[in-house]
Amino acid sequence: MDALTELDLASFPAASREEWLKLVEGVLKGASYDKRMVTRTADGDTLDALPERRRAAMPLAGRPAGAPWRVVARIDHDTPAAANAQLLEDLDGGADGASLIFASAPSARGFGLPLRHEELVAVLKGVMPELITLRVEAGHFQGRDIALALARLFEGEDPAKLDIRFGLDPIGDFAALGSAPIEWDALAARLGQTVGTLRGRGLRAPMLRADGRLHHDAGATDAQELAGTLATALAYLRALENAGLSLEEAAAAIEVTLTADVDQFATQAKPRAFRQLWAAMLGACGASPVPVSIHMETAWRMLTRHDPYVNLLRGTIAAFAAGVGGADSLTVLPFTQALGLPDPAARRLARNTQLILIEESNIHRVADPAVGAGAIEERTEKLAATAWELFRAIEREGGMVESLSSGAWQRQLSRARAARAKDVATRRLPLTGTSEFPLLGEAAPALLAPARRAPAFAGGDGALACEPLIGHRLAEPFENLRATAQAAQPAPRVFLANLGMAADFTARSGFARSAFEAGGIAALGNEGFSDIDALADAFRASGARAACLCSSDEIYAATAANAATALRAAGATTIYLAGRPGEHEATWRAAGIEVFLAAGDDLLAFLTDALRRFGIDAEREVVP
Repeated sequence: MDALTELDLASFPAASREEWLKLVEGVLKGASYDKRMVTRTADGDTLDALPERRRAAMPLAGRPAGAPWRVVARIDHDTPAAANAQLLEDLDGGADGASLIFASAPSARGFGLPLRHEELVAVLKGVMPELITLRVEAGHFQGRDIALALARLFEGEDPAKLDIRFGLDPIGDFAALGSAPIEWDALAARLGQTVGTLRGRGLRAPMLRADGRLHHDAGATDAQELAGTLATALAYLRALENAGLSLEEAAAAIEVTLTADVDQFATQAKPRAFRQLWAAMLGACGASPVPVSIHMETAWRMLTRHDPYVNLLRGTIAAFAAGVGGADSLTVLPFTQALGLPDPAARRLARNTQLILIEESNIHRVADPAVGAGAIEERTEKLAATAWELFRAIEREGGMVESLSSGAWQRQLSRARAARAKDVATRRLPLTGTSEFPLLGEAAPALLAPARRAPAFAGGDGALACEPLIGHRLAEPFENLRATAQAAQPAPRVFLANLGMAADFTARSGFARSAFEAGGIAALGNEGFSDIDALADAFRASGARAACLCSSDEIYAATAANAATALRAAGATTIYLAGRPGEHEATWRAAGIEVFLAAGDDLLAFLTDALRRFGIDAEREVVP
């Protein structure tokens, strides 16, 4: 202990970046540093493997040091009594906030609270509003009516003690619905009037919401999400200034909602970058600094229906990143949200994911723990810089409403979504339990109700029109293929023709199994074959119509052609080979091998073709 006490850390020589790079060059052995040690984000930013520490960096946290974020539960049951029970159980279980999801909200997805006043009263029965944060998610231009109804409902309470986030977001409503009943100038004027009425009743919590989830669900990159959110916030800032509020008062009336995704460092950087963007925007407007309230919600698009328990891991990573990134409040979507209406057990896990991070892991104790860390600071800086340029481009187009109306913004998101869809299809962006390591025959978790199709709220012939932003989950194309395959009779099966010893075929057999079963095609395994006749007999006994050869390149060269000939004679209608054919392609095709499967291939295209060969129509949606 004495030796440790006397240890002088300053006595160790400082390690320079040049010394580190010299060591890296020895490991790379001539390979390109940029290709091996530099990451490129979906926004085109490059991230170095070991950026320099930012010793002069200052914290960007929004919460006071040591203060936990608000744990906000999602209330979306369409029966008022059941929604009230959900709300009281969540508050009793540790939540200190609630998002009231109305049926017209884009986030309701087929469920949600009814819009009638008496049922709203029933939902909030027994709730002490002065002790919690209440967030409203209305949609379909219902926000004004719900806000005024809530204000009337709580008229007997001290308004200074109420933290009700009314979530007024007409631009979000316009983007989700594809139309607006009146022109933007009239919408902005009505928005200012509503805020004036609510402020006249003494309410001071943020009333407007710039919501990044719409952009993220529709395919936005991180920088696009921040840029779209900031441009929306600026439109609201102008609307409130025109209504007579000072810039500072207007800024205090706006909150933002951002998504927390499974990429930990990107999510951690996101709220930090937005705070920089917010400060820059207010500075450009000539306003004094006003802190922005950031609510985060775990990403809808990362959720999967298959192997949904992996969603618990995704939610935990996202919640951790949002918490250390400085979110003021957070909602973790229950792990069964993509399957339908979550039951109490799933909701409890969503709450406890946050409570464990706060009460047991204590990750809230340090304000902005990433401050000065090279990797996070670099990501924050580059994310903010890219988002700022995108934001300026939106402003040059005339602002968020004009960009949506012209379709320019939708085209940007469509390109980002198409690039990501390609990464999903080729498994460059793997989805555990869906495109990687699928589990056929899994038991479905309990639900209160299965998923419903969200009601179509027709936009009509409004004064404003745009192509609506439609949300998609990344796993949907694989889920659609798998559902189609599992509904087919007979169920499609492929025989894994494993050649040689386990050491020869295990890697490619596992790869092939994962690939086929991602599309709902059962892969029939075995201990491997050295005898071609035994292989053919086993294939006949399996009852499968297709076979996939799996082994090493050396065994392929010696026996793939003979094995394929024997399998074809045994009745195989399609023969696959796991791997690339190289110089053997002509010979192997002549022997009956039709399709080759290798890492980096478009697996969705492969599976669509495989199902077609089984007589199953499974044409997938083409991403625009």
